[in-house]
Amino acid sequence: MGDRVILVNFWSSMFGARVKIALKEKGVSYEEKMEHLPNKTLLLLEMNPVHKRVPVLIHNGKPICGSLIIIEYIDQVWNDRASFFPEDPFARTQARFWADFVDRKLYDNCRRIVWHQSKEEAEKAKDETIENLRALEGALGDEPYFGGDVFGFVDIALIGFYSWFQTYEAFGDFSIEAECPKIIAWAKRCLERDTVSTSLAGDPNKVYGLAMSVRKTFGLDG
Repeated sequence: MGDRVILVNFWSSMFGARVKIALKEKGVSYEEKMEHLPNKTLLLLEMNPVHKRVPVLIHNGKPICGSLIIIEYIDQVWNDRASFFPEDPFARTQARFWADFVDRKLYDNCRRIVWHQSKEEAEKAKDETIENLRALEGALGDEPYFGGDVFGFVDIALIGFYSWFQTYEAFGDFSIEAECPKIIAWAKRCLERDTVSTSLAGDPNKVYGLAMSVRKTFGLDG
């Protein structure tokens, strides 16, 4: 009897997209169970009682939470294919550093662009997002991927945000391609991989519509 792998996810989650990409890169078959937030299912609440959020990977009945942690787990368990990490210890720490940067810095500023309560807040978040993306461009350098010629951990950590780029641009009134052309060129290379193109949220207009709907629900549409 083989592994049973379940991914508890939400359709627009950039973090869930990461996990889908990692699973597909490793050739792991999985079942996806979609949440309809904010009506969280009993499964999600039981599998992630601490944070109560997606994604959750359930491997043979055991839950693993936190998208970056899940990706490392996938890399270690299904190790018959190339690792998402370089062999060099320093390079591995750098990959972890930049993936953490995406979560701690970029994500926080991107979300403030969308969920701002004032134009001043949105403008500040936009400026800091551009600064973050330029830092990532510096880390990318002239390589095709953050892992050099190899699509790896940082690429997986960042590319899920691409589905939200149009929404960030709309709310922040800016162009990511104009400000950070290397990031867009990198994203387009990533999208040439079937594992990526079949894992992202899809229609960016639908993502924008979701953001508008949530803002209206919380009275932020004024």
